Amino acid sequence: MTTILLARHGQASFGQENYDQLSELGSIQAQMLGQHYATTQRRIDAIFSGSLVRQQDSARHFWESYQSSMDNSNEAPILAALDINEPDSYIIPQFDEFNHKDVLVKSNPAFASKAAIAIEIAKADVPATRLAELFDRAMQRWHAGDDDHDYLESWSQFSSRAQQAVEQIRMQVASLSLDHHSTVLVFTSGGVIAAITAQLLQQGSQTAYQLNKSLVNTGVTSITLKDQSTRLMSLNEYSHLFADGKRFVTWR
Repeated sequence: MTTILLARHGQASFGQENYDQLSELGSIQAQMLGQHYATTQRRIDAIFSGSLVRQQDSARHFWESYQSSMDNSNEAPILAALDINEPDSYIIPQFDEFNHKDVLVKSNPAFASKAAIAIEIAKADVPATRLAELFDRAMQRWHAGDDDHDYLESWSQFSSRAQQAVEQIRMQVASLSLDHHSTVLVFTSGGVIAAITAQLLQQGSQTAYQLNKSLVNTGVTSITLKDQSTRLMSLNEYSHLFADGKRFVTWR
């Protein structure tokens, strides 16, 4: 039985021109997960990532922290399939998040340009809150499935891709000749984890939507692969984000 740990990336840059980059806190969150797994001697046999910058950088910060903490404890480092210098060896594009910009723009004809969205947000007393409200409405429309033809990738297409991502991991495990008790860590995004989880729970898009909103940055969802079956073991575990009496929990 192979355990797959699906980790959401660290906090990105919501509301900024380039969302696809980790914030300073996002880097720390990934490092905290690495330190936590090293401290608890959680063996990781391979690491994979989607192709997005925030996913790859989360994997890198995790790896550096994990390796450093393991070295300090005189334990052997992980047998990683992660080579920062050879991204083709660990990147699985099926784990990329959906196109959130497309989902937002297609939610309202008035949002055909970035300028139009910026004007709408600027009207609010708290622009960040207004942006979150607009995005929430856009997500509801996308998940509803009534306007699939509008999107570059509909919810149903995205959900299918997320299931394909799991099969890609199954193939990778076989190609790396990992034993039946191996553990693989994948840095991906909330939408992917929610879609995979909803499918395992035999639930639809609205459950996936609610799950997505609850997933914290670097929270870990655990599934197992055995023969051709896949089972959900735990959801959104983030005890590593509590340290020195502080909470490092974020949702974006």
